[in-house]
Amino acid sequence: MWHQVYDPLNSKWLSTLIASLPVIVLLGGIGLFHMKAHVAAMAGLAVALLVAIVGYGMPVEMAGKSALWGALFGLLPIGWIILNIIFLYRMTKDVGLFDVLQDSIAGITNDRRLQLLLVAFCFGAFFEGAAGFGTPVAVTGAILIGLGFSPLAASGLSLIANTAPVAYGALGTPIIALASVTGLDLHQLSAMTGRQLPFFSVIVPFWLIWAFVGWRNMMEIWPAVLVAGVSFAVPQYLVSNFHGPWLVDVVAAIVSMVALAAFLKVWHPKRIWLSVTRQGQSVSSQEAADSAQLKRHDRALVKKAWMPWAILSLLVFAWGTPQVKNFLNGVTPADKVAGTPEVKAAYAAVTKIDFPIDGLHQKIVRVPPVAPVDAKPESAVYSLNWASATGTGILLASIIAGFVMGIPFGKMLRMYGETLWIVRYSLLTIAAMLALGFVTRVSGVDATLGLAFAGAGVFYPFFGTLLGWLGVALTGSDTASNVLFGGLQKITAEQLNLSPVLMASANSSGGVMGKMIDAQSIVVASTATNYVGHEGEILRYVFFHSIALACLMGLLVTLQAYVAPFTGMVLWPK
Repeated sequence: MWHQVYDPLNSKWLSTLIASLPVIVLLGGIGLFHMKAHVAAMAGLAVALLVAIVGYGMPVEMAGKSALWGALFGLLPIGWIILNIIFLYRMTKDVGLFDVLQDSIAGITNDRRLQLLLVAFCFGAFFEGAAGFGTPVAVTGAILIGLGFSPLAASGLSLIANTAPVAYGALGTPIIALASVTGLDLHQLSAMTGRQLPFFSVIVPFWLIWAFVGWRNMMEIWPAVLVAGVSFAVPQYLVSNFHGPWLVDVVAAIVSMVALAAFLKVWHPKRIWLSVTRQGQSVSSQEAADSAQLKRHDRALVKKAWMPWAILSLLVFAWGTPQVKNFLNGVTPADKVAGTPEVKAAYAAVTKIDFPIDGLHQKIVRVPPVAPVDAKPESAVYSLNWASATGTGILLASIIAGFVMGIPFGKMLRMYGETLWIVRYSLLTIAAMLALGFVTRVSGVDATLGLAFAGAGVFYPFFGTLLGWLGVALTGSDTASNVLFGGLQKITAEQLNLSPVLMASANSSGGVMGKMIDAQSIVVASTATNYVGHEGEILRYVFFHSIALACLMGLLVTLQAYVAPFTGMVLWPK
């Protein structure tokens, strides 16, 4: 049994300094020294192991097994998603249907700003709500590349757009996890988060277009941007407050897509932006109509081009529902699975195999103030849930789509092998990133950084929100950040006479802004846009946007904590 230590050097400043070294090495290697992502990730992992073992006194075997656990998690479920979504994209490109898809989107509007809004914000939010874990960035990045956006713009803009929906991603998984680790009411957490994020669901579309073309060119299409944001924010608030966290993003994204598409049938900007760069020039609507050489395809071909993505959407959504997930994991009522008890047990054992990490499982104890005095030892179980993993749903969708597109199975196998070779370094990077994150979490290094934020006193609502941002930036997951810091947020809020529901929700809401700079998301974006090796450029592209939006969220939470009428939004535990 090993108890975590949060001030190993008996100096908060020095302990915080060494705790930050893995992050400094990782982000500095990518952003400043232009290292390849997999090299920077392995360097950061090496430093994280050194800090855990030497600085924190963690047994070598435990540290190594923590890294192995994280690497396995990086490959499945996350790397599995990337591999299969790139496979689907390459097949659609190979048969020419991706070009038809591109033309059909341009048929709604040939304004690049509005295309970006439809694809990155509306369509991406649907995939975030249905699957999460990198799926929206992979899909929208690939589509934007097909529309002619540069790899850097496609990557960075997809990351910026994938913020406001993140807290309710994968059918509400981050909020569900937050409720489980804090013991707070699930519906209260869902509602409180739904009283923070809708403000940003309106802001982010404006921010996205501003990041692409600048303020003046963004204001030319402000009515459409407002429609997209408000039609997402209102359902987001209503569903989160009056239903729960499960369908928030899915409903909001569908409403936003339909509302924006309908609005664009009756409204057009005076000037059309045809360039895919910020330096490009817009032209009048009439000039655009005269000069645009859009390919028009018959309705049957357009339907065929959208069919792979419709199949993907359907299966990804189904894979995220508890009923399907439980069935695929073998967790079903006894009368729903045919066969003897032995057959049923074998079925469950094949589809979801749990591997307790020997020497780590229930051997790590979190201590106050991060956890209660009587906290139970931490579980360390790797679940090989290959059947219920989102990537498996994507693979099945890809195979079905391949047959629909008329691709022989032998060619699909060959293309799959080629895809695996193309993303090999990305898979290595993701495995190393997650290994680093698991080492810092299991050793208590992340908690040291969290406690540094927690010492902010009256400013805690602001810095506590940034703690969520830090957690996602380090772990790559709003769910992981909530698991890591949710208990700390609750404990600190109670000590400062703040609402635990407010600060636990702020951890998730602040965390969404860290999603665009976490190394895992950047690698996903670079892979989807064929921009591998340029991760540092993507990080520099999005870093300001990430920290600026996180600070704005911190200001909102501070107003909700102290200033009327915002205090009227705050929920307290029942």
